[in-house]
Amino acid sequence: QLQLVESGGGLVQPGGSLRVSCAASGRALDNYAVGWFRQAPGKEREGVSCITSSGGTTNYADSVKGRFTISRDNANNTVYLQMNSLKPEDTAVYYCAADPRYLNNFCPKSSWQYDYWGQGTQVTVSS
Repeated sequence: QLQLVESGGGLVQPGGSLRVSCAASGRALDNYAVGWFRQAPGKEREGVSCITSSGGTTNYADSVKGRFTISRDNANNTVYLQMNSLKPEDTAVYYCAADPRYLNNFCPKSSWQYDYWGQGTQVTVSS
């Protein structure tokens, strides 16, 4: 059974940077597409970014394009989300999710397409 644990969240000022990590255990992550999602209070969970199992293809929500970068280190069973130029509207609980059902050149953007989830890490952007 794959288990995912997010870390790296915290409080950062607007314009700052933060890197959140998604560490996997129980299975090798290199067979899984991985997505990052976030949920702010009172809002629905939204997709932020995803990366294919090989790492060859990535996708980003328009709201984070050019500011966030997803990457993966399969040797260390970890996926990262580097977040730069953070804005108050980026404040949310960030979740990583993974699923082994997708081909190397595809990563799903919807939460219902992922079977494995972490517990989330809080990111707060505030001065």
